[in-house]
Amino acid sequence: MSKESIKQIANNKKAYFDYFIEDKYEAGIVLHGTEVKSLRMGKCSVKESFIRVENGELYIYNMHISPYEKGNIFNKDPLRIKKLLLHKYEINKISGQMQQKGYTIVPLSVYLKGSLVKMEIGLARGKKLYDKRQDIAKKDQRREAEKDFKIKNLN
Repeated sequence: MSKESIKQIANNKKAYFDYFIEDKYEAGIVLHGTEVKSLRMGKCSVKESFIRVENGELYIYNMHISPYEKGNIFNKDPLRIKKLLLHKYEINKISGQMQQKGYTIVPLSVYLKGSLVKMEIGLARGKKLYDKRQDIAKKDQRREAEKDFKIKNLN
C-alpha cells in the first residue's frame, strides 16, 4: 500500500461504453499554476477530449479546465493543448500498436496522486453498435436481478 492519497477529479464513463480498453497507462500532465489550482477544486472535464501522438510525444486536445476564479491575468485558455508525460518506450509501444492494429488512445480519468496531477489513459479499440447493445442488455439484466433480490429481501 502506498502512502500517497488518490483523489478522483474527472472520470470518462463514456470511454468504457464506446471502447474496449486493452491497456492502461498513467501519464503526467504539463500544467500551469492556475490550472492546478482549478483542478484541485475539481473543475475539469475529459468527456470530449482525445489524445494524439505527434513527433514522439503525446498531446491531449479538448480537455476543459475551468479558469481559476482568483487567477485573473495568469489564467490560460481552458481548451489549451496539453502535453502528456510518459516514458519513451511507452510512447513507442502505444504508437506502434496504433499503427498496426487500429487502436486509439482515450483519456479515462484525471486524479491527484499525492501532490501530482495524473491522468489514466487507455489504449482502446472501438466498439461496434451490436457490442454496445450487448452492454446495455447486460446492464438491464443486472438491474432487474438487483431489483428482484431487493424485493425478496424486503418480504
